[in-house]
Amino acid sequence: MSRLMAVTLIGFLCGMIGTGIGGFITILLKNPTRRFMAVLLGFTSGIMLSVVSFDLLPEAFKLGNVWLSFVGMSIGVGLMILIDEFMPSELSLTKNARNKSTADYGFIKSGILLGIGIAIHNFPEGLAVGSGFAANNTLGVGLAIVIALHDLPEGVAMAAPLKMGGISRLKILLYTILAGIPMGIGAFLGEVIGAISPIFISLCLSFAAGSMLFITCGELIPKSQTVYKGRISTIGMLLGIMSGILISSAF
Repeated sequence: MSRLMAVTLIGFLCGMIGTGIGGFITILLKNPTRRFMAVLLGFTSGIMLSVVSFDLLPEAFKLGNVWLSFVGMSIGVGLMILIDEFMPSELSLTKNARNKSTADYGFIKSGILLGIGIAIHNFPEGLAVGSGFAANNTLGVGLAIVIALHDLPEGVAMAAPLKMGGISRLKILLYTILAGIPMGIGAFLGEVIGAISPIFISLCLSFAAGSMLFITCGELIPKSQTVYKGRISTIGMLLGIMSGILISSAF
């Protein structure tokens, strides 16, 4: 198996297994509470901040420079703003959804929109994994593990509202697995582009960092605070940061 195929396969597996396990865990749960969801969102935010601060940006600075990394981050943030701007605020009701209550459909819509967001930002995460392997294998493996762990609570966060809306268990598992596919595509492109020059690796890593920061600061942290009022989401975020530091230091 060629190196490119191996990196691409790792990207697909990390994304699909990470979100898929999250969906499977949700299937086993009865009714996730708002408190539980707040902890998960907070933990996810902490993991993301650790990845950006202790893995992506330091390596981007080393391979390029601060200003080049700033450009990459700006492009990543700008692209996510555009995607967020054009993301539909409403979805058309299907025939089956019309038969459900308004509350049920609200949960379904939230789960689908969150799934779209997860799929979109899984691409730059895959880009980070591929670029990490292009830089060195240790960074690539570390990023792959951290991002796979980060995708697990995201899979739960996506699956929980779908379950509350009455979606079948098999479909929930399928949807969460599909949300991880873009990571494999990103890993492929990250390895290809990263092999051209260290400058491209730096740009890819900083691009992914900017994208992740937008998702974390603009979506995950605010939602973790609104889902449940209290310190629990902050505790989850701190646990996520500390877990990310331990995993980063191990690799």
